[in-house]
Amino acid sequence: MTEEVEDETLHTRFERYDEFCSLQQKILDCPLDVDEITEEEKRDEYMYLQQIWAIFHEYQEQSYLLDPYLEQMILPAVNVFKEHARAASADPSRKWSESRVNRMATLLQTYARFRGAKTIIRFFPHEIADLSIALEYLLTPDDGVLHYQRQWPLRYMLLIWLSLICMIPFDLEQFDEPESLGKTAASLEMVGKRYLGKAGLEREGTCLLLSRLYMRKDGKARWQDFLGWSVQQLDGSIDPLTCIGILRTLCEVVKSGSAEQTSSCIPELLAIANAVEKNGSLDLNTVVRKLKTKLVGRIALRALPVSKITRRRGRTLAGTDTSLDLTVTDGEVDVPEVVETILEQLFQSLQDKDTLVRYSAAKGVARIAEKLPNDFVDQVLDTVLSHFAIHSVAAATIYDLPAIAENTWHGACLSCAEMARRGLISSEKLPELIEWLSKALYFDLRKGAHSIGSSVRDAAAYVLWALARTQDRTGLESHANNLARRLVTVALYDREIPIRRAASAAFQEHVGRTGLFPHGIDVLRKTDFYAVSIRKNAFLIAAPQVAEHPEYRSFLFDHLIDVTVRHWDISMRQLGSQSLRFICQFELSVLGSQAIERANKLLDSVDVADVHGAILVLTEIALACREHDPPDRVTESMRKIYAHLSRVPQDVLYNPRNETVTAAACRLLANTITPAEIEAGEQSTYPHWRKLLEAGLKHRSENVQQEAAAAMNQISKLIDCSDMIKRLIKELKTSTPPVQQSLGRFLGVVDYHTHAECLEPAISCLLESIDPSTSRMKSNVEARRNCYLAIPRIIENGVSNLTTLLSPSAFASLFEALQRGLEDYTSDERGDVGSWIRMACVQGLTTTSELLISNASMIQGFGSYLPPGRYHDAIAGILKQGVERLDNVRQEAGNCIMRLLRLPLPTIDNSIEWSLPGYALLDKLFLLTPEDNRWSDGRWLFPKVVQLLDVPQYRNSVLSGLVISLGSKSQSVQVPVRDSISTYVEGLPLLEHDETGCTVKTLVEELLDRAKPNFTSNTIFIPIIQTFNILVETQALRNLTTHSDGLALLSELLSLASRNATRIKNVQRIQESMKIVVALLTYPELRQASGERLNLFLGHPFPVIRSETAEHLHLTLQGADLEFDTDEVDDILLQTDWAHDAVESCLEASQGVINLLLASGRADSE
Repeated sequence: MTEEVEDETLHTRFERYDEFCSLQQKILDCPLDVDEITEEEKRDEYMYLQQIWAIFHEYQEQSYLLDPYLEQMILPAVNVFKEHARAASADPSRKWSESRVNRMATLLQTYARFRGAKTIIRFFPHEIADLSIALEYLLTPDDGVLHYQRQWPLRYMLLIWLSLICMIPFDLEQFDEPESLGKTAASLEMVGKRYLGKAGLEREGTCLLLSRLYMRKDGKARWQDFLGWSVQQLDGSIDPLTCIGILRTLCEVVKSGSAEQTSSCIPELLAIANAVEKNGSLDLNTVVRKLKTKLVGRIALRALPVSKITRRRGRTLAGTDTSLDLTVTDGEVDVPEVVETILEQLFQSLQDKDTLVRYSAAKGVARIAEKLPNDFVDQVLDTVLSHFAIHSVAAATIYDLPAIAENTWHGACLSCAEMARRGLISSEKLPELIEWLSKALYFDLRKGAHSIGSSVRDAAAYVLWALARTQDRTGLESHANNLARRLVTVALYDREIPIRRAASAAFQEHVGRTGLFPHGIDVLRKTDFYAVSIRKNAFLIAAPQVAEHPEYRSFLFDHLIDVTVRHWDISMRQLGSQSLRFICQFELSVLGSQAIERANKLLDSVDVADVHGAILVLTEIALACREHDPPDRVTESMRKIYAHLSRVPQDVLYNPRNETVTAAACRLLANTITPAEIEAGEQSTYPHWRKLLEAGLKHRSENVQQEAAAAMNQISKLIDCSDMIKRLIKELKTSTPPVQQSLGRFLGVVDYHTHAECLEPAISCLLESIDPSTSRMKSNVEARRNCYLAIPRIIENGVSNLTTLLSPSAFASLFEALQRGLEDYTSDERGDVGSWIRMACVQGLTTTSELLISNASMIQGFGSYLPPGRYHDAIAGILKQGVERLDNVRQEAGNCIMRLLRLPLPTIDNSIEWSLPGYALLDKLFLLTPEDNRWSDGRWLFPKVVQLLDVPQYRNSVLSGLVISLGSKSQSVQVPVRDSISTYVEGLPLLEHDETGCTVKTLVEELLDRAKPNFTSNTIFIPIIQTFNILVETQALRNLTTHSDGLALLSELLSLASRNATRIKNVQRIQESMKIVVALLTYPELRQASGERLNLFLGHPFPVIRSETAEHLHLTLQGADLEFDTDEVDDILLQTDWAHDAVESCLEASQGVINLLLASGRADSE
């Protein structure tokens, strides 16, 4: 939470200026002219740089806050940078610390990345003397620090510094000797061409350097030579990186150079562009094509004469124009032929496969059109609009367009948007443009398992946004209603978040600048940026709110029927049908009938998505009729909708691959079937409901099974299905594993009030299915989970008549089955799949307890159904799950515990017996801060939950859960458990306790009692031994030796840990047992017994056990206060090669260690 708040913090000034300067100075104070630095110095200096990066990152979204401080911040780093360049150029053989030079250059490059190279370059020195420093440094021999591969930040900063110095207003030949005129310029050009083919920022720097060089008055000759060199390079074999460098340089010169310089070499520039286009390998590169497009667009701008045409570029928010005239002066403009040729190339690039190229072409077209007379602008716009029709001639609708049309439509939309931004759309062309944009807003073509066209829809919204800013209010007035409906529809019902937001922004722009949209402010409030950002909110909340206005209602309705419920994405169809229900509720008699009629037509479609969407619509309209129709008309409405099931093609309905249609049909059946239709038999409008119901229950899909079960629930309330239920029980039990999963879902929803005779076989079936000893579903975890989930549903459905339906013994069998399910730890290749069953049982026990206790006064003999002991045992079982190793299980158990803590006592006599043991402690731990319910967080939970060991009724369960968690391989669980147990045990009394009786002795007894029957189960035994090791580390067990009972428990622990040590194969178990034996060796009372067992580990057949035992024993002896000298023992332990010596040698050394320890111990005691 803290990090999220920090991310959203808005700063008002650069508050960390002093800290930043201090960190930077630490880096700059480090001398650069040293051969080597220590690893510690490297680590510290890199840490300073990381802290600087962190500060930059914090202010990245508000980088302008650093502008008042930039000069003071950058100048120290620039001075160090310049001094290093001066010294390195003066003495190329001088040694430098590569890492420190790199950090200094990286610091400067970070400034450039954070605030932009053009901003920070202003603070670099640019005197005449600096030219020789920067140039000579770049010309140093290749073995210098500058040419190391990782020093690209240094080279980049030198190149952009040199590009600044290159702008000095003096002829470069003044810096040359008389006999070598032109040397400086040649050196600059040579340096530039050296890095022109680099892949990183060095190329950006060198392009800037070369462009500045060629734009100089004394660089014209070299400019011509560069053009010739570029043509030669492109005609030969050239790699894409060099080509990119050449094109970037040319683009920069054409953009910023003088008109005379550019216009004189247009043929050469076009020749270069043509050479790139003809080179197949280069033309495959997206960046090359983008730069070529940018170059020809800029050539056309320079080819056009200086225009006196001015146009309005925008309008105020109040809707008044900044300039009422589109054209102030529209003189005759002679358009060169080359411009027409370039426009043709740009129009072709509008269809490029890459967005970068299309966007560059769109901006080029708009910039050229801005300099043309109005008649020419209309011609350009006509050509752009013709792109929409390229693929539309043979297409009946927009959804029949080929996939390649996406590129063409996107390029055309981008071009229209750029022209609209510049006020180039005339009122005569506006209707045609809006007509195409109305189609582009819905451009969504299915392609395989996904769709294409989101870029087209986004660009179309961009065009409409731009039109709102530049068009006359009068010109848009006739289109306002159409645009309002379409934009609000896209803002509400588009699949993609960016498109919904873009349409909302365009709607907002029109409302703010034109005020023409109906109910604009109110609709905008309902469809703002945040309201449409969540799809469910847009469909189910914002859309019905907008539909309150009749101007939008019918358009939204039509869009849902024609587009959304036919969408390829199933979630769109589902949300669309739900949204349709809310909209129809405004005029249910009219819109509901229309929706049914139009959905009925979709049932004949060959597209499964159409059929599915139609069934969803029918279901939602049925729900609306149930809610809003008069009671006497509901049955008639249901029968009319139910009749449409017969229109669904049978081959579609029962096809195993069309599970969405089958599920939707089952849901429609559940919501529309009536007693009249059932009684009609074969005369029913859809007599095959039994076949559909059974097909759904026996389907492999979980979703279909759930919908079929819901249908079974409704039907079982209407007619007697006893025979059908008994037959389905037999069939589902013996079916395939996927179909067996339907058994629990089916049995959990039957109405047993009308089928009481089916309850006993249902319970028997459920109990048999979840019994791992007899069940055919032993390996079918999902099926058993569903059976467990069915138990609380049966009780919930029958709680109002519990004593009639269930006897106390039958109820007890169900409740105890849920309790046994808490011990299901089945695992397979998917992991602990038994956790699904444990969570189902936790939920079931909680729900069942809530139901019975809440209705205790209505249940005769409540105490026989839910005795206090059984209830408390269930609480203990849930608490055990609440402290186990899986985060999701703990969280679910925690949620259930919180529900039970808030549950009031039953309203019967002696209700205090059902009060939770230790309620005061539970209330203190968990209810005082209920909002902080983080049971999945071990660091929050385990320090609290270990205190429940003080409650005798929970001690065994909680301790078992903690032991299991201690065996977890996750540090986020194991470490908090270990620390919590250690802290808790340190505060326990040894043998007696005034209140609860929890002592170190009882804790040891509980652990031993759990370890003995599970000696052969490593899963349980290893965590118990690990728990004992924690107790040993806390010195909690040492004082037990002062009492005979405690000494007996420790002797029993020693015996248990060392039993069968040489025959056990699990290395982890042997290691944990060894630690127990070694630790007890430090207890004088147990030294003899422990020493005798030490041989089992020092002489173990496994070398790793011998080695680790020797090491652990050595460390234990060093840290223990034994009051006798262990030097001889240490010598043997350290001199023996326990891992490689023969077992016999190790046994001999081991016996020597034992003899010395025991002899020293006896001497010390005497």
